[in-house]
Amino acid sequence: MRAWSELHPKTRRIGERYGCERSPVVRGTVILVEVGKLPRQTRKPKKLWLWWSEEGDADLDLLWKAYCRRFDLEHTIRFLKQTLSWTAPRFRHPEQADRWTWLVLAAYAQLRLARAIVADRRLPWERSQRSRRLTPTRVLRSFATLLATVGTPAEPPKPCGRSPGRPRGSRTGPAKRYAALKKAA
Repeated sequence: MRAWSELHPKTRRIGERYGCERSPVVRGTVILVEVGKLPRQTRKPKKLWLWWSEEGDADLDLLWKAYCRRFDLEHTIRFLKQTLSWTAPRFRHPEQADRWTWLVLAAYAQLRLARAIVADRRLPWERSQRSRRLTPTRVLRSFATLLATVGTPAEPPKPCGRSPGRPRGSRTGPAKRYAALKKAA
């Protein structure tokens, strides 16, 4: 790893684009990460250029570890959005969105905790893995069988006939609207 500090990017025409009189000067450190040999070398490793713009000297070892951990976060957020439908519902109230976020996080925590007690139900092209290494997607495939064995404390629903519905002629008002939050310049 090599680093060059006290550099700033070219900011031509950025001042007029964002309505500033002068272009802002953002000082930072450019970091070059070069790998001599990868564990399973299938191709020649590429150079990795990183930018650090915080005050003080950059801790290169810490930055490299943080960059490597970013992939875990990106895949977790992608799983929450796509598989657990974190961003799919459209809520009318911010409290509902907060409650939904906590429910999605609780579901994710249950999937992580159930790794040790579910069977690996893999697709034909996937390799088998130890139970401690199962991904949340693989745990989710076996989660229905786990729910059948664990059971539920709730009683089965009781039929109560047909619901009368909303009285004729009544209407609900328009949904309450909330202003969009915008960041200050």
